[in-house]
Amino acid sequence: MRTQWTWFPWAHCQDSASPGPDQEREKRWAELFHQLDVNKDGRIDILELRAGLAGRGLSRGSLERFVEAGDTNKDGVLDFKEFTQYLRTHEKELKIMFSNLDRNNDGQIDAAEIQHSLHTIGVEVSLEDANRILQRMDKDGTMTIDWSEWRDFFLFKPLTNMEDVARYWKRSMMLDIGEQLTIPDEFSEEEKKSGYVWRQLMAGAIAGSVSRTGTAPLDRLKVFRMVQGFIDFKGNVLSSFQYMVKEGGLRSLWRGNGINVLKIAPETAIKFTAYEQIKNVMRSRNETRNLRIHERFVAGSLAGATAQTAIYPMEVLKTRLTLRKTGQFSGIADCAKQILQREGVAGFYKGYLPNLLSIVPYAGIDLAIYETLKFAWLNRNRGLADPGVMVLVGCGAVSSTCGQLATYPLALIRTRMQAQASVKGAPKPSMVALLHHIVTQEGVAGLYRGISPNLLKVIPAVSVSYAVYEYMRIILGVDIEGRRGGKGKG
Repeated sequence: MRTQWTWFPWAHCQDSASPGPDQEREKRWAELFHQLDVNKDGRIDILELRAGLAGRGLSRGSLERFVEAGDTNKDGVLDFKEFTQYLRTHEKELKIMFSNLDRNNDGQIDAAEIQHSLHTIGVEVSLEDANRILQRMDKDGTMTIDWSEWRDFFLFKPLTNMEDVARYWKRSMMLDIGEQLTIPDEFSEEEKKSGYVWRQLMAGAIAGSVSRTGTAPLDRLKVFRMVQGFIDFKGNVLSSFQYMVKEGGLRSLWRGNGINVLKIAPETAIKFTAYEQIKNVMRSRNETRNLRIHERFVAGSLAGATAQTAIYPMEVLKTRLTLRKTGQFSGIADCAKQILQREGVAGFYKGYLPNLLSIVPYAGIDLAIYETLKFAWLNRNRGLADPGVMVLVGCGAVSSTCGQLATYPLALIRTRMQAQASVKGAPKPSMVALLHHIVTQEGVAGLYRGISPNLLKVIPAVSVSYAVYEYMRIILGVDIEGRRGGKGKG
């Protein structure tokens, strides 16, 4: 059955010029219904829809609204009559939207018309970005969208007007930078005032919190190996975990996770606020100008650097708390007090320079590879819906891994500098001196000490983050279509 779902041609509705369009359409919808009705009980529930339409990358919120819109008797499932009635009604809505979008009435939608539709809701995109949106629906490679391509792409997306479609397109242009929280290119004033922006950022923050907590033991193991090498840990990953549990019990595997989660909210808020301000400066007097991809990258990198500067003391606290022995600190406040007393304010910014130097190359490599992989998938699957969760997880895992491999030496040096507690009379090696010491004493391989647990956590971290993010968007009432979810409470 999987091979039939690449994009079911038998679900295409016939144009009015075809013989017997209504009968043919009903026949093919009946075939589609029976394909989706896995248990053959004459009804389709949300689980059957998710399984049957998995290749289209539809969110759970979209499918729930699909069922809700067609479920006239409110029993939570769709029978054949409800299913066909919804498709019939939705196709009429799609036809009206297609006609409105087709400004020159040539039966085709081009990039300029997509650009204009986004302009109507206050979002300015370049022609290049409009072409990228178009390619996601263009199955025949003509760089235009005809009625059948338009209908097939949006048939199961519960969008009822052009504003919904424009918002869906806008959400698809979000700039993803791997492990970091998503930084959207644009938000309308209406969305900012409605609280949509902060609900979406909150969903990302919660997803990050759950992801970091789930992979905290691997993160602690990474930090120990980065700082102490194999002095304390002689053996494999399992024996290293056994060492930590023996020293501090099972709970010790999560040391440092509290502040690691605590810093997500301020970092997110500062990053988004800085991003908005930097965009305004880059636009100068032209407030409606859309930033190009390299300008968005620079703005995102500067915003990330600003946020990191503001919350960097929390990074140092996280490293010290992660490495602490049983009874060394009573908590976050005690750790901060001891650093301040022994090392002064400068102690909270140890390793700041290598951390700052790693932001741009990491974000650049991560973004470039992520976008390359995602658009390679889209080009190979023209006319299909958005990549599914597994595709995005794969792209995120590969891009994040490449970014980490490229900047890991800087991360290692930063962590070692953060971990160095100042003692009177003790030398304070600089970044260059520490780099030279590691290479001469441990070899080039020493620059990648602890990378194995770091790589082990990439796939589970990205997977958990995506799963929780999708779920939280439903709970908070936001999804990729940019609409309030049916069950969300904001």
